Amino acid sequence: MAELNLKQIIDRLNAEFTGETRKLVFWYDDKAEFAEDMETVELQNAKIYHLQPDNQFYTKYFLERVDKTTNYLIYAPFPKPDVRDNHLEDTCAYSRRFFADRASLLSVDLGIEEKYKPVIEKHIKFFANKERTQRFYDLEIENFNEENILVGLLSAVCKARTCSFEEVVRIVLTDGELADNALLQEFEKYDLLSAFWQLCEQHFGYTDTKPSLERLLVTLFVTYTGRYVHAEFPAAWKSFVSYKSGNIIAFLDSLMNSVLYRDKYDALSAHVTKGLNVLLAFAGMRVDDLVECDTFLAVDQVLVKWLIGRLVSEDIGAIANGLTIPELCEKRVKMHFGRKTGKTYQMLSSACSMVKEADYHAADGLKPIIDRYLAADYNMDRQYRKFYYYYDQLESTESFEPLRELVENIYTNEYLACLLPAWNAGIQTDGAFSAIPLQREFYNANLRYTKERTVVIISDAMRYEVGQELFARMQDDPKCTAKLSVQLSVLPSYTRLGMAALLPHKTLEMTDDFQVLADGILCDDLAGRQQVLQSYNPDSVCVQFDDIKNLKVAELRDVLTKRQIIYVYHNQIDARGDKANTEDEVFNACEEAVQEIMDLIHRISVSGNTYHFIVTADHGFIYKRDKLTESDKISGKSAEKAFVNRRFIVSKAALEDDGIDHMGMGRVLGNEDSKVVSYPVSSNVFKVAGGGANFVHGGSSPQEMLVPVLEFKMERGHMETKNAEIALVSIVHKITNLITSMDFIQSDAVSDTVKAAKYRIFFLSEDNEKISNENSYVADSREENAQKRIFRMRFTFKNKKYDKDKQYYLVVYDEESGLEQWRQHVIMDIAFADDFGFGF
Repeated sequence: MAELNLKQIIDRLNAEFTGETRKLVFWYDDKAEFAEDMETVELQNAKIYHLQPDNQFYTKYFLERVDKTTNYLIYAPFPKPDVRDNHLEDTCAYSRRFFADRASLLSVDLGIEEKYKPVIEKHIKFFANKERTQRFYDLEIENFNEENILVGLLSAVCKARTCSFEEVVRIVLTDGELADNALLQEFEKYDLLSAFWQLCEQHFGYTDTKPSLERLLVTLFVTYTGRYVHAEFPAAWKSFVSYKSGNIIAFLDSLMNSVLYRDKYDALSAHVTKGLNVLLAFAGMRVDDLVECDTFLAVDQVLVKWLIGRLVSEDIGAIANGLTIPELCEKRVKMHFGRKTGKTYQMLSSACSMVKEADYHAADGLKPIIDRYLAADYNMDRQYRKFYYYYDQLESTESFEPLRELVENIYTNEYLACLLPAWNAGIQTDGAFSAIPLQREFYNANLRYTKERTVVIISDAMRYEVGQELFARMQDDPKCTAKLSVQLSVLPSYTRLGMAALLPHKTLEMTDDFQVLADGILCDDLAGRQQVLQSYNPDSVCVQFDDIKNLKVAELRDVLTKRQIIYVYHNQIDARGDKANTEDEVFNACEEAVQEIMDLIHRISVSGNTYHFIVTADHGFIYKRDKLTESDKISGKSAEKAFVNRRFIVSKAALEDDGIDHMGMGRVLGNEDSKVVSYPVSSNVFKVAGGGANFVHGGSSPQEMLVPVLEFKMERGHMETKNAEIALVSIVHKITNLITSMDFIQSDAVSDTVKAAKYRIFFLSEDNEKISNENSYVADSREENAQKRIFRMRFTFKNKKYDKDKQYYLVVYDEESGLEQWRQHVIMDIAFADDFGFGF
């Protein structure tokens, strides 16, 4: 500790004042190194008298006339005056002098060899402050040499937690301005600036007649870029390429990959981009030469422009550095700037999937159409949805407008325009309603004979492709057994009729005033549906999703207890799509619906002692982004009383017009109903006043009538969770001390979905020799503030010779699984007697 220096002095002073004889001791502290300390020091057998340059005569009077018995330490925070100017010279002659060399005291206390004492002496001004000195001690440096001392001083000035020059550079670059940097001014104040620049040359190969942070930064970024860009650099860049690229790459990698510093990296990268006009330079290079580079956001700007051009030209076979368009998009999403560009690349990948289907041809016959839809064609609807989901999140879409128009044209005029007429030809054939299970048979097929408590989640307008995404995501849970099947909805495919079809019933009918009845009971609200359900299973209940999603555990169990079947009505997609002012948000609603349903299943399975779930829908939907033209609308006028909707008309007689087909309601409902449902054979709509027209349902199409049926069986007591992970905070690539402390961070706070984990952390050689002690850490912090989740580990290394050409690693193992979580390469450079060429 820093205070031990002062303790040594106090012990020596107390020794001076032993015995019965009165003693006066003069201490001229030439550089006032201990002035602050002496304000609080107390001696055992003496008082401290603070001498000032202008009170010498009074001091002589005081010591020789006023108080002639007390022992005094006369402390002067200045050099001893010349004999001719010193009124106390004769007093000094019969008193004792005390000398305290702070550099010597520090060296002894810290265990610094005598040959390095001149380094301490040169920078002794640094140690004049207790807090600064303590920060140097807290670095816990072992095996001092010239470099360690200088890096330690720089680290203490920067308030770094570890003795690491990379960390010093990180703090200097990210915590201050490049021009007039406050830390550089501090370095200069303590005569450390030249050492800083020499260390920059030693570590990063940066040398300059007039060094600056600006040019250091450019050197780092240009050198890093040179490793991954294989094209010829602009002439103005070449002078910035350093010969120590390995150290630079390791340093910038740590900066860009750090949870704490990656935003700082982005700001520095943007600064260099502007200064070097990087975008212009990259625009003149081949795309193949840029694919691996992640230094600047400008790389993605060039790649995205190229991708747009290839897709608009329908050149889906384009290759960049051996990667297809989807592979390139996937690669760039996972790279550093993927946090900012990910949505763009996801959108482009979806666009590519759609462009591949530009020459779409439908299968022949209803069953082949259904089979191909379930196997592949559903992906067209998904990719169209994903395209707009990401497109709507972009800040600027002007550059993507030609691509959007192409996507819209392919989806509407090639895919839907071909698929829907083929579907509607097939649905008119004999046996069409026996090709797959019918929605009106749902209860008998899935619930009639069930023995375990089952939650049925009916998500309004969740079409098959959305259900397929829910299925895929639930499959990722190892504790969930998932099954996906399909059923054919009623026609018209709208809410009241679809919801009724999902209830148990012997009869399903639509009255002449178009009310829907199940077993003669009106079931267009929750009460009616529950009445029907309980007539078949008294231990059942119908609830709204919004009424139970935030219930406390006890309240949730009250809903479920003693129930065998629980119908939960979820309305996210249809609620947004059916309103003109929010219909363009329907694809966002699909994403939210999937997540909400997953969350509810996990919560009920953990807190509600219920493990069997069925998810289905009343109907699907069609959504197209471009506003409909008049040619897309059918008049749909009927001479008689009719139920008119954008995608269907129910009436006594069929509508006879081009582009319209019809079907008897008796065939749909399995009864003798003589009414007829008429519907467009394409994606067109009937003219209806008010409301939106981009989101529609009720008609006849795979998107509206193929309804998913998902069955999930959850393992008891399971909630989808992940371990709390740990990551390295300290930027350390070189180990120079046998004892080294490093800072780590627990990436996420422990919560319902993030569980505590225990890790083993140590160092290994490339041949699996453990070269350090092993630390254990339990990542169980619930602190929301990331800074409060930082922790320090101390490592002691084997006292042996390390091969600089050999590979060494910091490794982290999960103690429960015994599996390695991650490793980071380090250089072992433990030296005991080197001057490192500084020549001080």
